[in-house]
Amino acid sequence: MQLTSEALPRHLASGLKPLYVVYGDALLLVVEAADSIRAAARNAGYTERDTLIAEQHFKWDELKNCAQSLSLFAERRVVDLRIPGGKPGTEGGLALQDYVTHLNSDILTLITLPKLDWAAQKSQWFSALARHGVMICADDIPRNQLPDWLATRLMRQAQSTDKPTLEFLADRCEGNLIAAFQEIQKLGLLFPPGQLSFDQVKEAVMDVARYDIFKLAEAMLAGDAARYAHVLEGLRAEGTATVLVLWAISEEIRTQGKLLHATRRGSSLSDAMRDIRVRREKQGLIENAARRLKFPHIERAIGHAAKLDKMIKGLRQGDVWDELLQLGLRFAKS
Repeated sequence: MQLTSEALPRHLASGLKPLYVVYGDALLLVVEAADSIRAAARNAGYTERDTLIAEQHFKWDELKNCAQSLSLFAERRVVDLRIPGGKPGTEGGLALQDYVTHLNSDILTLITLPKLDWAAQKSQWFSALARHGVMICADDIPRNQLPDWLATRLMRQAQSTDKPTLEFLADRCEGNLIAAFQEIQKLGLLFPPGQLSFDQVKEAVMDVARYDIFKLAEAMLAGDAARYAHVLEGLRAEGTATVLVLWAISEEIRTQGKLLHATRRGSSLSDAMRDIRVRREKQGLIENAARRLKFPHIERAIGHAAKLDKMIKGLRQGDVWDELLQLGLRFAKS
Protein backbone atom coordinates (compact mmCIF):
# COMPACT_ATOMS: atom_id res chain seq x y z
CA MET A 1 0.00 0.00 0.00
CA GLN A 2 1.36 3.43 -0.98
CA LEU A 3 0.34 6.53 0.99
CA THR A 4 1.30 10.19 1.05
CA SER A 5 2.33 11.70 4.36
CA GLU A 6 -0.83 13.83 4.30
CA ALA A 7 -3.08 10.76 3.96
CA LEU A 8 -1.36 8.87 6.79
CA PRO A 9 -3.44 10.23 9.75
CA ARG A 10 -6.70 9.05 8.16
CA HIS A 11 -5.17 5.61 7.55
CA LEU A 12 -3.92 5.29 11.14
CA ALA A 13 -7.36 6.16 12.49
CA SER A 14 -8.76 3.07 10.76
CA GLY A 15 -6.29 0.60 12.32
CA LEU A 16 -2.62 -0.34 12.27
CA LYS A 17 -0.65 -2.62 9.96
CA PRO A 18 2.41 -4.61 11.08
CA LEU A 19 4.90 -2.80 8.81
CA TYR A 20 5.39 0.87 7.88
CA VAL A 21 8.17 2.27 5.72
CA VAL A 22 8.76 6.05 5.65
CA TYR A 23 11.22 7.36 3.07
CA GLY A 24 12.01 10.70 1.46
CA ASP A 25 14.12 13.85 1.64
CA ALA A 26 11.66 16.13 3.50
CA LEU A 27 12.91 15.90 7.09
CA LEU A 28 9.79 17.54 8.51
CA LEU A 29 7.44 15.09 6.78
CA VAL A 30 9.59 12.07 7.66
CA VAL A 31 9.67 13.07 11.35
CA GLU A 32 5.95 13.85 11.44
CA ALA A 33 5.00 10.57 9.76
CA ALA A 34 7.23 8.49 12.03
CA ASP A 35 5.99 10.32 15.14
CA SER A 36 2.35 9.80 14.19
CA ILE A 37 2.92 6.07 13.65
CA ARG A 38 4.67 5.73 17.02
CA ALA A 39 1.87 7.68 18.74
CA ALA A 40 -0.81 5.50 17.15
CA ALA A 41 1.12 2.42 18.25
CA ARG A 42 1.27 3.63 21.86
CA ASN A 43 -2.46 4.28 21.84
CA ALA A 44 -3.04 0.78 20.51
CA GLY A 45 -1.10 -0.83 23.34
CA TYR A 46 2.39 -1.19 21.88
CA THR A 47 4.07 -0.31 25.16
CA GLU A 48 7.74 -1.04 24.36
CA ARG A 49 10.04 0.15 21.59
CA ASP A 50 13.39 -1.08 20.32
CA THR A 51 15.34 1.46 18.25
CA LEU A 52 17.95 0.15 15.81
CA ILE A 53 20.23 2.35 13.67
CA ALA A 54 21.65 0.44 10.71
CA GLU A 55 24.93 2.21 10.07
CA GLN A 56 28.31 0.73 9.18
CA HIS A 57 29.08 -2.51 11.08
CA PHE A 58 25.44 -2.91 12.15
CA LYS A 59 24.67 -6.51 13.09
CA TRP A 60 21.55 -7.46 11.13
CA ASP A 61 20.87 -10.34 13.50
CA GLU A 62 19.74 -7.67 15.99
CA LEU A 63 16.66 -7.05 13.84
CA LYS A 64 15.64 -10.69 13.93
CA ASN A 65 16.41 -10.94 17.65
CA CYS A 66 14.18 -7.96 18.45
CA ALA A 67 11.26 -9.60 16.72
CA GLN A 68 11.77 -12.88 18.57
CA SER A 69 12.38 -11.59 22.10
CA LEU A 70 9.02 -10.39 23.37
CA SER A 71 9.02 -9.03 26.93
CA LEU A 72 7.34 -10.97 29.72
CA PHE A 73 5.46 -7.82 30.70
CA ALA A 74 4.59 -6.34 27.30
CA GLU A 75 2.82 -8.38 24.69
CA ARG A 76 3.12 -5.73 21.96
CA ARG A 77 6.15 -3.69 20.94
CA VAL A 78 7.50 -1.41 18.22
CA VAL A 79 10.70 -2.19 16.31
CA ASP A 80 12.00 1.18 15.08
CA LEU A 81 14.64 0.54 12.40
CA ARG A 82 16.45 3.53 10.91
CA ILE A 83 18.69 3.20 7.84
CA PRO A 84 20.29 6.69 7.50
CA GLY A 85 22.34 5.85 4.42
CA GLY A 86 19.45 4.21 2.58
CA LYS A 87 21.63 1.26 1.54
CA PRO A 88 21.42 -1.83 3.74
CA GLY A 89 23.96 -3.70 1.61
CA THR A 90 23.75 -7.31 0.53
CA GLU A 91 23.47 -8.74 4.04
CA GLY A 92 20.95 -6.14 5.11
CA GLY A 93 18.88 -6.56 1.98
CA LEU A 94 18.58 -10.30 2.57
CA ALA A 95 17.80 -9.75 6.25
CA LEU A 96 15.00 -7.33 5.39
CA GLN A 97 13.51 -9.72 2.83
CA ASP A 98 13.51 -12.54 5.37
CA TYR A 99 12.15 -10.30 8.14
CA VAL A 100 9.10 -9.06 6.25
CA THR A 101 8.05 -12.57 5.25
CA HIS A 102 7.78 -13.51 8.95
CA LEU A 103 6.03 -10.48 10.44
CA ASN A 104 4.70 -10.94 13.95
CA SER A 105 1.21 -9.60 14.63
CA ASP A 106 2.33 -8.45 18.11
CA ILE A 107 5.14 -6.31 16.67
CA LEU A 108 4.73 -3.11 14.70
CA THR A 109 7.82 -2.43 12.59
CA LEU A 110 8.67 1.11 11.49
CA ILE A 111 11.50 1.53 8.96
CA THR A 112 12.74 5.02 8.04
CA LEU A 113 14.92 5.75 5.04
CA PRO A 114 16.19 8.86 3.24
CA LYS A 115 15.30 9.69 -0.36
CA LEU A 116 16.07 6.64 -2.49
CA ASP A 117 17.36 6.64 -6.05
CA TRP A 118 15.77 4.67 -8.87
CA ALA A 119 18.07 1.67 -8.39
CA ALA A 120 17.26 1.37 -4.68
CA GLN A 121 13.51 1.52 -5.33
CA LYS A 122 13.85 -1.31 -7.84
CA SER A 123 15.91 -3.49 -5.50
CA GLN A 124 14.58 -6.79 -4.19
CA TRP A 125 14.68 -5.66 -0.56
CA PHE A 126 12.66 -2.49 -1.27
CA SER A 127 10.17 -4.45 -3.39
CA ALA A 128 9.73 -6.88 -0.49
CA LEU A 129 9.00 -3.99 1.87
CA ALA A 130 6.45 -2.61 -0.60
CA ARG A 131 4.68 -5.98 -0.92
CA HIS A 132 4.30 -6.51 2.81
CA GLY A 133 4.05 -3.01 4.24
CA VAL A 134 2.53 0.45 4.04
CA MET A 135 4.88 2.78 2.15
CA ILE A 136 4.83 6.49 2.99
CA CYS A 137 6.72 8.72 0.56
CA ALA A 138 7.83 11.93 2.30
CA ASP A 139 9.57 13.86 -0.47
CA ASP A 140 9.75 17.63 -0.50
CA ILE A 141 6.63 19.43 -1.66
CA PRO A 142 7.16 20.86 -5.18
CA ARG A 143 6.99 24.65 -5.35
CA ASN A 144 3.77 24.60 -7.38
CA GLN A 145 2.07 22.48 -4.68
CA LEU A 146 3.42 24.41 -1.70
CA PRO A 147 0.56 26.99 -1.50
CA ASP A 148 -2.01 24.17 -1.21
CA TRP A 149 0.13 22.49 1.45
CA LEU A 150 0.31 25.77 3.38
CA ALA A 151 -3.45 26.20 3.10
CA THR A 152 -4.00 22.71 4.55
CA ARG A 153 -1.67 23.44 7.45
CA LEU A 154 -3.44 26.72 8.16
CA MET A 155 -6.77 24.89 8.11
CA ARG A 156 -5.54 22.58 10.86
CA GLN A 157 -5.32 25.60 13.17
CA ALA A 158 -8.64 27.04 11.95
CA GLN A 159 -7.03 29.75 9.82
CA SER A 160 -7.10 30.58 6.13
CA THR A 161 -5.97 33.20 3.65
CA ASP A 162 -6.27 34.00 -0.06
CA LYS A 163 -4.19 32.56 -2.90
CA PRO A 164 -1.92 35.63 -3.45
CA THR A 165 -0.99 35.56 0.23
CA LEU A 166 -0.26 31.84 0.07
CA GLU A 167 1.99 32.46 -2.94
CA PHE A 168 3.81 35.20 -1.03
CA LEU A 169 4.30 32.88 1.94
CA ALA A 170 5.54 30.10 -0.32
CA ASP A 171 8.10 32.46 -1.89
CA ARG A 172 9.33 33.54 1.53
CA CYS A 173 9.79 29.95 2.64
CA GLU A 174 11.59 29.14 -0.61
CA GLY A 175 10.34 25.56 -0.59
CA ASN A 176 11.84 24.80 2.83
CA LEU A 177 9.15 22.87 4.70
CA ILE A 178 10.73 23.37 8.11
CA ALA A 179 10.70 27.14 7.61
CA ALA A 180 7.15 26.93 6.25
CA PHE A 181 6.05 24.88 9.25
CA GLN A 182 7.56 27.42 11.64
CA GLU A 183 5.84 30.29 9.87
CA ILE A 184 2.46 28.54 10.06
CA GLN A 185 2.98 27.92 13.78
CA LYS A 186 3.88 31.58 14.25
CA LEU A 187 0.67 32.69 12.54
CA GLY A 188 -1.30 30.44 14.86
CA LEU A 189 0.30 32.09 17.89
CA LEU A 190 -0.03 35.67 16.65
CA PHE A 191 -3.57 35.66 15.28
CA PRO A 192 -6.93 34.14 16.27
CA PRO A 193 -8.77 31.59 14.11
CA GLY A 194 -10.27 32.94 10.90
CA GLN A 195 -9.23 34.66 7.70
CA LEU A 196 -5.76 36.20 7.64
CA SER A 197 -5.04 39.30 5.56
CA PHE A 198 -1.98 39.81 3.39
CA ASP A 199 -0.70 42.55 5.71
CA GLN A 200 -0.97 40.28 8.74
CA VAL A 201 0.98 37.50 7.06
CA LYS A 202 3.58 39.87 5.61
CA GLU A 203 4.23 41.49 8.98
CA ALA A 204 4.54 38.12 10.68
CA VAL A 205 7.02 36.55 8.26
CA MET A 206 9.29 39.59 7.99
CA ASP A 207 11.35 38.15 10.81
CA VAL A 208 14.91 39.35 11.38
CA ALA A 209 16.23 35.92 12.32
CA ARG A 210 14.95 34.40 9.07
CA TYR A 211 16.78 37.02 7.04
CA ASP A 212 19.94 36.63 9.10
CA ILE A 213 20.02 33.01 8.02
CA PHE A 214 20.24 34.10 4.40
CA LYS A 215 22.81 36.76 5.33
CA LEU A 216 24.84 33.93 6.85
CA ALA A 217 24.83 32.05 3.53
CA GLU A 218 25.70 35.27 1.67
CA ALA A 219 28.72 35.86 3.92
CA MET A 220 29.90 32.31 3.28
CA LEU A 221 29.58 32.68 -0.50
CA ALA A 222 31.30 36.06 -0.43
CA GLY A 223 34.25 34.58 1.46
CA ASP A 224 33.67 37.00 4.35
CA ALA A 225 34.74 34.81 7.27
CA ALA A 226 34.44 37.54 9.93
CA ARG A 227 30.88 38.40 8.93
CA TYR A 228 29.94 34.73 8.79
CA ALA A 229 31.18 34.18 12.35
CA HIS A 230 29.37 37.30 13.58
CA VAL A 231 26.00 36.38 12.02
CA LEU A 232 26.27 32.78 13.20
CA GLU A 233 26.86 33.91 16.78
CA GLY A 234 23.78 36.14 16.54
CA LEU A 235 21.66 33.23 15.33
CA ARG A 236 22.92 31.08 18.16
CA ALA A 237 22.08 33.77 20.73
CA GLU A 238 18.54 34.05 19.32
CA GLY A 239 17.99 30.30 19.66
CA THR A 240 17.60 29.69 15.91
CA ALA A 241 17.07 26.02 15.04
CA THR A 242 20.34 24.44 13.92
CA VAL A 243 18.55 22.37 11.30
CA LEU A 244 17.41 25.61 9.63
CA VAL A 245 20.94 27.06 9.70
CA LEU A 246 22.36 23.89 8.16
CA TRP A 247 19.64 23.92 5.50
CA ALA A 248 20.51 27.48 4.43
CA ILE A 249 24.22 26.67 4.18
CA SER A 250 23.70 23.32 2.45
CA GLU A 251 21.40 24.84 -0.18
CA GLU A 252 24.17 27.20 -1.29
CA ILE A 253 26.78 24.43 -1.27
CA ARG A 254 24.54 22.21 -3.42
CA THR A 255 23.89 25.12 -5.79
CA GLN A 256 27.62 25.60 -6.27
CA GLY A 257 28.01 21.87 -6.92
CA LYS A 258 25.30 21.96 -9.59
CA LEU A 259 26.93 24.96 -11.28
CA LEU A 260 30.38 23.38 -11.35
CA HIS A 261 28.93 20.14 -12.71
CA ALA A 262 27.08 22.01 -15.46
CA THR A 263 30.13 24.05 -16.50
CA ARG A 264 32.24 20.89 -16.61
CA ARG A 265 29.75 19.50 -19.11
CA GLY A 266 30.15 22.54 -21.33
CA SER A 267 27.42 24.92 -20.19
CA SER A 268 28.20 28.56 -19.65
CA LEU A 269 27.89 29.86 -16.10
CA SER A 270 25.00 32.15 -17.06
CA ASP A 271 23.10 29.28 -18.73
CA ALA A 272 23.71 27.04 -15.74
CA MET A 273 22.38 29.70 -13.34
CA ARG A 274 19.29 30.10 -15.50
CA ASP A 275 18.71 26.35 -15.65
CA ILE A 276 18.80 25.94 -11.85
CA ARG A 277 16.78 29.15 -11.39
CA VAL A 278 19.25 31.29 -9.46
CA ARG A 279 17.45 34.51 -8.56
CA ARG A 280 18.62 37.60 -10.38
CA GLU A 281 19.59 39.50 -7.22
CA LYS A 282 21.88 36.62 -6.19
CA GLN A 283 23.54 35.95 -9.53
CA GLY A 284 26.57 38.20 -8.97
CA LEU A 285 27.37 36.62 -5.62
CA ILE A 286 26.79 33.09 -6.90
CA GLU A 287 28.90 33.72 -10.00
CA ASN A 288 31.85 35.08 -8.02
CA ALA A 289 31.74 32.11 -5.67
CA ALA A 290 31.52 29.64 -8.57
CA ARG A 291 34.67 31.12 -10.14
CA ARG A 292 36.52 30.83 -6.83
CA LEU A 293 35.49 27.32 -5.77
CA LYS A 294 36.67 23.94 -7.06
CA PHE A 295 35.08 20.50 -6.87
CA PRO A 296 37.25 19.32 -3.92
CA HIS A 297 35.91 22.27 -1.89
CA ILE A 298 32.33 21.24 -2.67
CA GLU A 299 32.93 17.56 -1.91
CA ARG A 300 34.53 18.31 1.47
CA ALA A 301 31.73 20.72 2.36
CA ILE A 302 29.01 18.20 1.44
CA GLY A 303 30.70 15.55 3.56
CA HIS A 304 30.97 17.96 6.48
CA ALA A 305 27.29 18.92 6.11
CA ALA A 306 26.30 15.23 6.14
CA LYS A 307 28.19 14.76 9.42
CA LEU A 308 26.43 17.82 10.85
CA ASP A 309 23.05 16.43 9.83
CA LYS A 310 23.75 13.29 11.85
CA MET A 311 24.78 15.39 14.86
CA ILE A 312 21.55 17.38 14.72
CA LYS A 313 19.56 14.12 14.57
CA GLY A 314 21.46 12.75 17.55
CA LEU A 315 23.19 10.02 15.56
CA ARG A 316 26.69 11.41 16.20
CA GLN A 317 28.32 13.25 19.07
CA GLY A 318 29.74 16.75 18.71
CA ASP A 319 29.23 20.48 19.14
CA VAL A 320 26.79 21.41 16.37
CA TRP A 321 27.37 25.16 16.56
CA ASP A 322 31.15 24.75 16.46
CA GLU A 323 30.85 22.45 13.44
CA LEU A 324 28.57 24.99 11.71
CA LEU A 325 31.27 27.61 12.31
CA GLN A 326 34.02 25.36 10.95
CA LEU A 327 31.98 24.38 7.88
CA GLY A 328 31.23 27.99 6.94
CA LEU A 329 34.74 29.28 7.60
CA ARG A 330 36.40 26.53 5.56
CA PHE A 331 34.00 27.10 2.68
CA ALA A 332 34.44 30.88 2.86
CA LYS A 333 38.23 30.62 2.84
CA SER A 334 38.36 28.09 -0.03
